[in-house]
Amino acid sequence: MTETELMRHALRLSLKYKYTAKPNPTVGALIYDGSTIIAEGAHEKYGSKHAEINCLDALAQNKSRPNLSELTLYCTLEPCNHAGKTGPCTEAIIKSGIKNVVIGCIDPNPIVAGKGIKKLTQSGINVSVGVIEEEIKTSSKFFFKHEQKRPFICIKIATSKDGKSHKNYQFEWITSEGSRADVQELRAEFDCILTGGNTVRADNPRMSARVPFAVNQPKRILFSKKNNWNKELNFFANDNFEIIDATNVGELIRKINEQDISSILVEAGPDLVSLLIEENFCDELIAYEAQKVLGDEYTDWFEDKLFLDKNGFQLKSNYTIGSDIKRVYKKC
Repeated sequence: MTETELMRHALRLSLKYKYTAKPNPTVGALIYDGSTIIAEGAHEKYGSKHAEINCLDALAQNKSRPNLSELTLYCTLEPCNHAGKTGPCTEAIIKSGIKNVVIGCIDPNPIVAGKGIKKLTQSGINVSVGVIEEEIKTSSKFFFKHEQKRPFICIKIATSKDGKSHKNYQFEWITSEGSRADVQELRAEFDCILTGGNTVRADNPRMSARVPFAVNQPKRILFSKKNNWNKELNFFANDNFEIIDATNVGELIRKINEQDISSILVEAGPDLVSLLIEENFCDELIAYEAQKVLGDEYTDWFEDKLFLDKNGFQLKSNYTIGSDIKRVYKKC
């Protein structure tokens, strides 16, 4: 197998745990003896062992007793050299006796960046870096956060064919059950869900990812100056929420960015959605469009029908979900 094939295999290992490793980046690792992959591992759950440790643990169970100095460890992300929720991966690699390490890409986190590589090379380990780097970077919003200095922001809306949102702040389903099920899987991909007070009052949403697989549930964030909320509302069902008071959306995003959050899904009303787009705090917009007309009594999502075009968004994909159309717009 080539280096590219081996690293792609490690990347596939990592993505099996994209719902449980977040907000950490997904990481995969494997050990190759020159002809066969003899051990592999991934970062499976936030706060648990890193991919390199799981891979070395798997190697320890290998009964063939390979010559460690002839093995190569492949890992999608630079091994950490600091003690966080777990110990430094570099120390475990050094102690293992493995003398060759291939790294997909450098960790952009300033706590790690370059330090893991330096520690390994200083310990006499041969290190090479840069295999399918762009593929790895696009696999996790962790890289976006460190490169753009803020989380990736996706806005989700449910709309009628004539672009309507709601009537007099009264809750009603607009889209089909199929679209609503798709939203649950969308939520599972994100580190937090951001909303506003009108949505919490009118819709009484749970804003959790109700999916048939394990997921590290997104944190719920309410943008509001009010603190005395009715805690019987679904939004406050457990302690995985935060109310953030900010003078503007820029301050709001900065406060979220200070946390261990790399991606934000916005589920809010037209006012907050439009404001985030106008202030350039939206990278993707997903519209679930029902094929029914609601009429003038309902509120427009955007008063200007060319609002998304004027703010630099282009339609990148669309497909049907039952009777609805899911449209994905990207900021260009």
